[in-house]
Formats: sequence, C-alpha cells, structure tokens
Amino acid sequence: MRANPRAAAIEILCQWAASRAPVEQVGDQVLRGVAMADQRDRQLVWSLVLGVIRWQRYLDWVVARFSQHSLAKMKPRTLQALRVGIFQLLFFDRVPAAAAINETVGALKNAGQPKWLTGFVNGLLRNVDRQRATLPGLHGSGDEMAPAIRFSHPDWLVARWQKRYGGPRAEAILRVNNKMSPLTLRLETDLVQVDDFISMLGESGVAAERGRFAPAAVRIDDWRGVVTELPGYGEGWFQVQDEAAQLVTLLLAPFGEGRYLDGCAGLGGKTTHLARLLPPAAQVVAVDPSPRRVALLKENLARLQLQAGVEVVAGELASLYGQEQSFAGILIDAPCSGLGVTRRHPDIRWNRTEEELARYQETQRALLAAAAPLLRPGGVLVYATCSMEPEEDDQVVEHFLAAHPDFALTDARPSLPAAAAGLVDEAGLLRTAPDLHDLDGFFAARLVKTA
Repeated sequence: MRANPRAAAIEILCQWAASRAPVEQVGDQVLRGVAMADQRDRQLVWSLVLGVIRWQRYLDWVVARFSQHSLAKMKPRTLQALRVGIFQLLFFDRVPAAAAINETVGALKNAGQPKWLTGFVNGLLRNVDRQRATLPGLHGSGDEMAPAIRFSHPDWLVARWQKRYGGPRAEAILRVNNKMSPLTLRLETDLVQVDDFISMLGESGVAAERGRFAPAAVRIDDWRGVVTELPGYGEGWFQVQDEAAQLVTLLLAPFGEGRYLDGCAGLGGKTTHLARLLPPAAQVVAVDPSPRRVALLKENLARLQLQAGVEVVAGELASLYGQEQSFAGILIDAPCSGLGVTRRHPDIRWNRTEEELARYQETQRALLAAAAPLLRPGGVLVYATCSMEPEEDDQVVEHFLAAHPDFALTDARPSLPAAAAGLVDEAGLLRTAPDLHDLDGFFAARLVKTA
C-alpha cells in the first residue's frame, strides 16, 4: 500500500467496522503492509483512526446534514473517507483544509474509486469546510443537540449514565471520554528513579511529571510519538500502565515469601508489577488462555528481565487444580466490558451492548469461584475490572461473598499510598473515574480468606 496516511486510516476503519475487532489489532495488521518513511505519518494514521472512532456519531450527523444520500446506502469506504475528511476539517487545526480534502480524495482515487464518487466526496467536504462555522456541537455550542450525538456515544450508554449519575455528571464523563488520555508509565524503580527519569525525558524535549497517586508513575500529558522511542525502553526501565492499574496490584500487600497468582495475566502489566514488588524468594504464576497474549507476555517479561521470577501457564485456572491453598495472593483482573477505559480505547463504546454486561458477569463470577480454592487461609484475593458498571463490580463481589462465607471484604486504604486514600469509598472499595480523577475507570475489591 502507498504511504498515504489517509488511505491507511480509511483502510483500518473499513476493516475495523467490518470485524469489530479491537482497533489496535486491526491497525497493527494493516500497517505491517504500509511503508512509511516518516514516523510522523504513522502517528497521523492513528490520530485519524482514533479521532474518527471517537467522534463517529457526530461525524455521521454532519454527513447526513450535507448529503442527499442516506448513510445506510453509502459504500463503507465512501463513508469512512467522509468521516476522515470531516474529522480533519473540524478537529485538526494544524492541517490546512485544502490538504485535508485533497489528500482524502486522493486516497479514494488511488483505491480505484470511480470519478463520480470522488467528485461527490470532494464536493461534500468542500461544502462542510465553507459552512463549518455554522455547525452546532463545536466550541461549546449545541445544547439543543441530543447528548449522544453531540458527545458521540451510543444511546444506551448515555441513557444508562444519565440514569445512574444524573445529567451533569454523565455529561462530564462523555466530555472527558472525547479527550486524549495521558501516557502513563510505571517505572522499574530498581533500575531507574522517578526524578532521574523525568530529568532524562526533559533533556530529550519531553515534558513529564510524577504520577498523582502511584509512587512509580510518570505522566506525559502530550505525547504524540512512539513509546519505543522513549529513553530506557529497550533497557526495560518502564511499562505503559495507567495509575489506576498500578494501584490495583498494590492491594495484594503486604508482600511476603510464597507463591502469587495473576489469574488473568493478559499482556503482563500487572504480572510484571507484581514480580517487582515481591521479595526474591517469592514466585509469580501468570495464567492466560490466549496463545497470542501468552507470547506477548513472554516478550514483556524478557524486555523487563523478569523471566526468572515468573512461571507462565497457557491455560485456564482449572489447570492449577491440585495446587489448592498454595497461593499467598491471587489477582483476578477479570475480562470485562472495558467501559471504564473508553477514553483510552474509543472503539469500546461502539463494540459493546448493554446486554453483554450479564455475560461478562457470568465469566467474572466463574473466575472468582475458580480462584477461591487456590488461596491459602489468610491470603488475599484482589478482584478488579476496568469498568464502572455495577453488574461487573459490586454485584460480582456481593455474589462471591454470599457464596463464600470464608472470605471477607477488607479496606483497601492500608495497602495504598496516602495520596490514593481518597479513591477508596466507605465500603473500602477502590473506585477511579476519568472525570473525577483523570484516571482510567477501575474498580477493585480486596478480599481475605479467613479460614
């Protein structure tokens, strides 16, 4: 494929819309076949893709306003090209309108689209450019628009948050979901100190600051580059991880000798954190059923030089049966809707339905039930999700405690830094939210096996 960032963005969006797979996976696949000499072109591709997905509902409203053809009858590539073009015109101040239009139309021409269709796209984009100052919903205007259109979220999710939080709080969540998340790193502080690393970043022209809640966190609020270009990546000095996720692992404290289990290891963000927190005689067992994730987990362990302290198991928790009551601590960072990280992963808002919450809850209950017999008496079981929805959070914990009287919910505060005490509610549960704390939306409960 030619190194045209608009063409690459349109292709990623077409494949994502057809598959509804995580857009990062789709994008990585598409970009393997794209030769781009300038790294900034690759950054532009992702800015376009994530921006279009984030604002898709509003962009479609604009298309419908200026087109005599219904969106339902448009070819997918035509619609994605219009979204890409309009997104640039309305949200990309640094790109001249003429360049945005010409490059977008050029991407369609290079894809072999007929002249009448490229002419239609060209005319519509130029019309939008001429009239963009009159569009509601931009620059604080548009109170008359439905919030789901104005803030580009599905109707069911907006209605759900309005009912649960009230209008003003729901609008605050919608607003922050349409902003870029900061890049947050968790430093391997036995390799590099936080202040030293921030100084190194400053010398490289990257403005950074300490995290606000987690002791090993560094925030970069306006990072547009590639993480692998940051100092110390190859040396294993850091892992990309939001502060909320960093706090979850701390809930397993106090850390001692013995075996610890990450029952939903994924790519290893919390596995590697746990391995750093444990004393030398302790061991981490990391379990995940996905061969792809297991392979990436092993790559992360190698980069961070942590292979020796972590045993990786490709399979389900049931594969550990026969080792009952052998773990001092277990972390279940359960598969969930991901609705708490919609700001960071905007495709989630379009890939979920309200009906799926019950299915996620069923999986979450099963995981906790499978983990319970593996924990020794006095051990700590931490349940966490990147969701703020009660079906995946409070209801799962309540069901587990009712079925397991040998477990008790304990206060999360003593395990956390003093700065994070305000993130724990009256019941002792950790709750973070993007609008209140500028963090990913996480939930975590600290459960102790009493007998």
